[in-house]
This record gives sequence, C-alpha cells and structure tokens, in this order.
Amino acid sequence: MNDFDEYIRQGEPDKVEKSQIWQTAIGLQQVDGLTPSAYLIETAKENIEGKITIYEVKSRIDAYYRRDAARHVSTDDDRTEEADKVSARIAEVLGEKTFTFSYVEFLNIHKRLFSGTYKFAGKVRDYDISKHEWVLNGKSVMYASAYRLRDALEHDFNQEKAFDYKGLTPRETVEHIAKFISNVWQAHVFGEGNTRTIAVFAIKYLRTFGFEVENDMFAQHSWYFRNALVRANYNDTQNKIYATQEHLMRFFGNVLFGETNELKNRYLHIKFVENVTDVTNKNSGVKLGVNNKKLGVKLGVNQLKMIDIIQSNQNITIVEIAQLLNISTTATENNIKKLKSYGILSREGADKKRTLENINADKR
Repeated sequence: MNDFDEYIRQGEPDKVEKSQIWQTAIGLQQVDGLTPSAYLIETAKENIEGKITIYEVKSRIDAYYRRDAARHVSTDDDRTEEADKVSARIAEVLGEKTFTFSYVEFLNIHKRLFSGTYKFAGKVRDYDISKHEWVLNGKSVMYASAYRLRDALEHDFNQEKAFDYKGLTPRETVEHIAKFISNVWQAHVFGEGNTRTIAVFAIKYLRTFGFEVENDMFAQHSWYFRNALVRANYNDTQNKIYATQEHLMRFFGNVLFGETNELKNRYLHIKFVENVTDVTNKNSGVKLGVNNKKLGVKLGVNQLKMIDIIQSNQNITIVEIAQLLNISTTATENNIKKLKSYGILSREGADKKRTLENINADKR
C-alpha cells in the first residue's frame, strides 16, 4: 500500500482520489490471497500522475499478458494475471461517477470485473456451493440454494430500495447496512469473485447517500471484511456458535463514521480465546508469541493469513492450511519455509507442532 502513500501526502485532489482508488482495487485482491505484479503497480502510478488514462492502463495490462502468454500461465499458485486485470477494472468502476441501485447493476459489476477471467462472469450460479473457511475451522457457511437464486436477489434489492434511512442513528444505519450487505453476500450469487463484487458495489452504493466512504478500510482490511461476512452468516447451535453482525458492524462503523474499532482477523475465529498471547500450549509448553518486535520484512498475503491460521490452531497440518487458503501443498510448504527463515515460525517436537515467534503485531 505504501507505493501510493506519497501521492496522498502531496495532497493534490486528483492524485489523492486516484491513489485511494488504486489502493482499494489492489487491497481487495487479498480477499482471495492474490498479489498484483510490479508491472501493474508501475502502470497504476502513471495513471495517478495523469500520464495515461484508465483505459490505457487496461490496454497495457491486456497486451502485457498477451505478449508474455507463455510465461504468465495462470495456475493455482500464481493468479497474478487475474489480480492485475481485476485491479485495473475495479479502479475503472470506482473512478466512475455513475451508479444505478439494482440487482442488474450488481450482476453487471461482476461481469465487468471478471470478463475473460471467469466463464460465468456476470451470471447467476446454477449449482450449489460450499467453501472451507479458516475462520470456521474449515467448515462452510450455508449458502443460498441455486434454485430461484435470481428471485431471492431481486427480493433483497427491492426491500432495500424501499427502506427509509431517514431519522436513523449512526448505529442503526450501520446495523441496517451490515444486514443488507450480509444478506446479499450470503446468497453468494457468483461461483467466484463474490466478495470483491460486493465490496465494489457497497462502496458505490454508500456514496449515493453522501457518505465519504473510507476506501482504505477496504484496502487494508479486505480479508477481515470477508471473515466478518462469514461470521454474520454461520450458526452451529450444538457448539453454541451463533451468527453475529458485531464484527461487520465494527468494520462499517470505521468505514462510514470514522470509528476506530480494532479489526483483527484472529478475533473472528470461532475458537478465538481472549488474551491469546498469554495462552500456553500444554503439549509443547510454548506460548503463542505475539509481540511488538519489528520484523523488517514484508510478508505476502498468504503468509499473513498463515500466521492467523496457525495462531488459532497449532496442530493444523499443511494439507489443512492449503485447503483453507485454496493453494497447493507445495505453495504452503514454501511459505512455511519462508516464515521459518524469518524467525516467525518454528516446528518443535515429534508431532511437528508449529509455534509463532516474534510476530510483528503491526502486521495484523
């Protein structure tokens, strides 16, 4: 994110707005553990500086991947092309001053973001889905059935369109918006790209109310945003776990009213224990170490997620981590090696329990 901070500090309105849009566009890729290329960053800077238009950005990115198609083959571990193209398209959509509140607009945003990436871009899924969630210890939210999904989506939008926000307190406003966004997300209209589409739609929708939406919240806390949506739609009454909008409301409170709620992913985990930094693992005798020591290294998106995952379950296996992050076991092992080389992660004992050491609290 620091790549664009200097433009924001300079304070030129056009550059500030474009920088914030690009930060959001790139930050939202973290939802799916994606990281845009250095080429995309440099091209975005040229757009911020006014040297090229957003249309030229998209054209350059498309040409870049056409030219180097043999070298940029998309795999489970390398989805850089998707990250670059979708980032540019999000920047384009967020930079436009037009918007229509309708489920058709919602579908159109998905189509614009993912055309050429997903064959089903802009189409309502016609199959049922489930997703392994780290925040749920590998379990899945009960997503809406594909049967009559379009009708359900239209119903949610019609109800929201008829709702009157007049006279609501800030908390009531946040509560209602959280509920609406949560309901649309739970339907999970698209097979992939659902959360990124929801985020872009939400930003544009909230601007129609005159809210100065804090885009950097979506940029810096996109994974928290998704995890909060998961927790808002998950119930396991047998284990006394209930759907809660508390975390999502904290996020929107920060976005809309400048609140300073602490947004930590580990707090959302269903097995989160208060004061986790003081908990000692009885089997290994090693504390889950979170302290303020500076790492001096920049961690990747999946590496940051691994820290949260392992911190919540020291006994988790490489296969389980790979499933939760939707990456290969090879990529998982490589990231674990890097975390070990940084002194963040160690493996002790015959059962190879993983313990976190010297984690920079500022990174989360």
